[in-house]
Amino acid sequence: MERAFIVSINTGRIEGLAHGSRLFRTGIRKRPAEGPVTVGRLGLIGDAIGDKRHHGGEDQAIYAYSDDDYDWWRASTGREFQPGEFGENLTLRGLPGDLAVGDRLLIGDVVLEATAPRIPCDTLSAHMGDPGFGMAFRRAERPGSYFRVLNEGEIRAGDTVTLVPSDVPAVTMLELFRFKYALRHDAATLRRFLDAPLAERFRADVERALAKADAASG
Repeated sequence: MERAFIVSINTGRIEGLAHGSRLFRTGIRKRPAEGPVTVGRLGLIGDAIGDKRHHGGEDQAIYAYSDDDYDWWRASTGREFQPGEFGENLTLRGLPGDLAVGDRLLIGDVVLEATAPRIPCDTLSAHMGDPGFGMAFRRAERPGSYFRVLNEGEIRAGDTVTLVPSDVPAVTMLELFRFKYALRHDAATLRRFLDAPLAERFRADVERALAKADAASG
């Protein structure tokens, strides 16, 4: 793996965002922060979350996106995507986009653990000004990753990021991303997912799918 580092640390405040007849109150509009930023258990100090029912919390405290994946978006769309444009807290260069649940990132004293992929919602489409962007994001299969914070501290743009692979059997972000759109589920695969340290919201989705799969098998 080439040297990985933080391209940008991005924070946002709650703002109104209109999309057709709907009005969102959201913190998805992230802007690069200057200087050191403190990482707490619930995310970056100074960052705002609009919908706390579906976003944030200890298991989804930090959202990171690969600047290498932004390269793909730039090349495939001709649009100049900027760090933070997908609402991520950390824009990272040099890390694989498809991490596994339980993979850890070491950034100085800060330790982050991958927990779930990002699933696009209407807010992302509204933010991008494109009602079809959620489908484009789904087809691209480059979701980025949510993280829980295992150790707090300060970080800044340019900091080196060290990847420590999970010591449990790999459950990748792409597998989980595809799970969210699948019409049928294999019970054995779902049980393998549950062995990983998933975000609790995602775990609940997998448990519901497993209950249905078990019921269908009789």
